[in-house]
Amino acid sequence: MDLTGTGAVVTGGGNGIGAALARRLASAGADVVVNDLDAAAAESVATEIGGLAVPGDAASEDGVTALVAEAGAHLDGIDLYLANAGVGTSGGPEAPESDWEQAWQVNVMAHVRAARALVPGWVERGHGHFLSTVSAAGLLTMLGSAPYSVTKHAAVSFAEWLSATYGDRGVTVQCVCPLGVRTSLLEGSGDMGQAILSADAITPEEVADAVMAGMADERFLILPHPQVGDFYAARASDTDRWLKGMRRLQAKVTGTNG
Repeated sequence: MDLTGTGAVVTGGGNGIGAALARRLASAGADVVVNDLDAAAAESVATEIGGLAVPGDAASEDGVTALVAEAGAHLDGIDLYLANAGVGTSGGPEAPESDWEQAWQVNVMAHVRAARALVPGWVERGHGHFLSTVSAAGLLTMLGSAPYSVTKHAAVSFAEWLSATYGDRGVTVQCVCPLGVRTSLLEGSGDMGQAILSADAITPEEVADAVMAGMADERFLILPHPQVGDFYAARASDTDRWLKGMRRLQAKVTGTNG
């Protein structure tokens, strides 16, 4: 896929999926701005690919405003924004308010704020591309992590809304929804995450391959694990049966029924 001259921003681009995406975009000809809270990691990837590092918070209102302004000036306009930064927190209703708030800000509001800054200009000029790294949890659920599951569902919903509202006005919107990926997020997912996701986990580079293929045909859902499509269809067509299966999985992993 030839992206020569495309101005791209990758949030969470210092490691994992974000770094793999930044490398693939650059190799396809894009001019890439690498954002990450870890300034050294962002600088390392940017130097490697001949891009620009713009470290900072890609979730807060001020952070998004600063990122879009600096990246836009460097790139002479942002064509492609990859909202890749995300956080995973465990627990259910008992999880601390701070965990719920962090998940909401990073997994959802970061996307909202970026779209707020970018979409009006894209509509005016007739093109722009917003790509969200979401997770299969946004289509299904992630046992053991209510904040992650809830906010990833919200991220998918927001992307759907963007596509429905602006898809005929030049704005392409896509969601990347992998299962397990061999990143620090998986490593920190605890016993539940490891038990459910490790066996089928793929590399960040394999996710990047799927993203490039998905961008070429502009399909809304990019599924690096194709079986997620079957799970999603089963969830929609017979939700009660799907939930029974999830409860069996919960019991198998935890040795309990709760």
